[in-house]
Amino acid sequence: MQKRLTVNRGFQQYWRYCQKAMPSLLLLLSIALAGPASALGRKAATPVAQLQQAGEYPITLADKRKYLLYVPSSVELGKPAPLLLFFHGGGGNMQQAADAYGWRETADRFGFVVAFPNGYSRLPRGNLATWNAGNCCGNARDEQVDDIGFVKALFADVKQRLVINPQQIFASGMSNGGMLSHRVACEMADTFAGIAAVAGTDNTKQCRPSRAIPILHIHALDDTHVLYQGGAGEDAFRDESKVTEFTSVAETIKRWRERNQLQSVDAKIQQLPGATIESYQNANARLRLITTENGGHSWPGSEPVRGKQPSNAIDANTQIWQFFLGQN
Repeated sequence: MQKRLTVNRGFQQYWRYCQKAMPSLLLLLSIALAGPASALGRKAATPVAQLQQAGEYPITLADKRKYLLYVPSSVELGKPAPLLLFFHGGGGNMQQAADAYGWRETADRFGFVVAFPNGYSRLPRGNLATWNAGNCCGNARDEQVDDIGFVKALFADVKQRLVINPQQIFASGMSNGGMLSHRVACEMADTFAGIAAVAGTDNTKQCRPSRAIPILHIHALDDTHVLYQGGAGEDAFRDESKVTEFTSVAETIKRWRERNQLQSVDAKIQQLPGATIESYQNANARLRLITTENGGHSWPGSEPVRGKQPSNAIDANTQIWQFFLGQN
């Protein structure tokens, strides 16, 4: 009997010890399983399933930033696909970008994936969004929003959902989105195989690309927002403090000639009805400027916006995608 009591008392002491030690043991186990990120107090990324069919998918990242992912039926899932990031203009949003610029149809035709990121907005539905492109624009610039970090997080998410060809990742944008395209070329040249900006010049604060990168810039002579000769037009923004004295088209091209080491290369000029194409190219880099005679602050080849007719001298989408593939 005494022996049984001694055993029971010993077991009770051992059980009380386990109860005290258990929280610490569980904490150590959770740290070991979660890895270094959780050990430092950061939230571990949640794995996502690969997409199994074509379609359009609204996606929200861990930090609540959003993007719209369009996968056309012309893309064969499971095989490396080209990817285009399209940045909407200032005051737009991802859905407006998907609807307004014809990129779904272009993706269907040429067989590539399109991601439409949503800029920074204080509104719950993400409307009236802007991008931090350096010296412009709006709340994204004023609050120093980390849009480069957002682009990197978006990439990481897309690559969990689809197989992407790392040699065919491109960026394009309209207006403030075009300005962000210039910025990602400056800061993420190791990721992007080329960028194309429409009606948005280079307004970065600094630019040191890690390598030469193909650049296409499209701009109308009569743009009343981002003036061709530089500065902000009367139509640029209701509040002047939300924009900047935009860099001119000539200065934008000059900067990229220097960055891509094309200063000694003469321009090849091609005249089209209503447009001029100015190209610079050597063995390491390509730079192109397409100037339309009219169209204002709009996307060439698209539908009229608020009664304003874009230039029909070129189809911007076709020009951009063929430039990315080196076909024109």
